[in-house]
Amino acid sequence: MEELEMKVFEAFAKDWALVTAGSMDRFNTMTIGWGAMGTLWGKSAVTVYVKPVRYTHEYLDANEYFTVCFFPKDYKKDLSLLGSRSGRDGDKVAETALTPVAVEGSVGFAQASLTLLCKKIYRQDMDTAAMPEDVVKRNYEVEAPHTMYIGEVVKVL
Repeated sequence: MEELEMKVFEAFAKDWALVTAGSMDRFNTMTIGWGAMGTLWGKSAVTVYVKPVRYTHEYLDANEYFTVCFFPKDYKKDLSLLGSRSGRDGDKVAETALTPVAVEGSVGFAQASLTLLCKKIYRQDMDTAAMPEDVVKRNYEVEAPHTMYIGEVVKVL
């Protein structure tokens, strides 16, 4: 595995990223602001969280691989659009300056400054009974809780 240097506490929360699953023929992507990077079971791993109501959730469930892409700050407007529109309603990527590219079993973007190709190794629906009450109240009174996906980082581009 290659060396990876970044401000991990800012990478998701401040800079955002795209999580993408599917193939060049059929994929979906969405902006994420929650995530984690570290190790699990002796493997470099990325954890992302996606609500079941999001269209990307279907793609993450149906595919073995997904990508997590980080971008230069110039693309923040594009990431904002991709986080606020659903791929169910049309080709939202076409409304951005981003170019989808094939990434060994998944899809990434040519403009990404960093792409992590991940092999899904774990999936779990989060349980509100195990969360603090204020978190449930703030995040899950209307919609079901996120699903946690953990991917082994198999390639860094």
